Amino acid sequence: MTVVREELELKARVDDADVVRRALLAAGAELIYRGAMMDRRFDRRGRLERRDQVVRLRVYHPADHSPEWGVLGWKGPARKQGQYRLREEWESHVDDPKAVLVTLRRMGYRVAVRVDRAIEQYRLGDATLRLEWYPSMDVLLEVEGSPEAIERAIPATGMPRDAFLPESLPYFTEAYEKRTGRVARVSRLRRRE
Repeated sequence: MTVVREELELKARVDDADVVRRALLAAGAELIYRGAMMDRRFDRRGRLERRDQVVRLRVYHPADHSPEWGVLGWKGPARKQGQYRLREEWESHVDDPKAVLVTLRRMGYRVAVRVDRAIEQYRLGDATLRLEWYPSMDVLLEVEGSPEAIERAIPATGMPRDAFLPESLPYFTEAYEKRTGRVARVSRLRRRE
């Protein structure tokens, strides 16, 4: 199945993930995934980065040890639409992420960015909410959907609206480092792929 869409999202730093989880469940959110989510962003000599484009293979490792799967995607340049972050996005589900990884490498793409995290993903109305735990950084909450769905979902988190920003991961890693004086780590120790 192929999905094309424009992705609208906001992110927030979470002080207490248990409180947010309980608030979401009390509001009727449905847990749709729990486990590891590993992103590998690819590039060829920085060409995609210079155009603010992303080719990404996202691999899901469910906590219940059911088979992994992946999502291969392309994202266009990021821009702001009002108070939201917006990108054109094309994605396709893949059953064999390792084959996709090998294919991309044989085409000359190399892993440029690694992001590894444990996640819990919820559905609330037409919004998707994802709690994200990184190896060494703040817990983040991403809310994605239409502007109306995002605005309906935010109060269910129990967090203030002004905590949600149209910023990407590098903004939050920099904020973490400034606030704590520690180096943020968004991937596990490097290993061969």
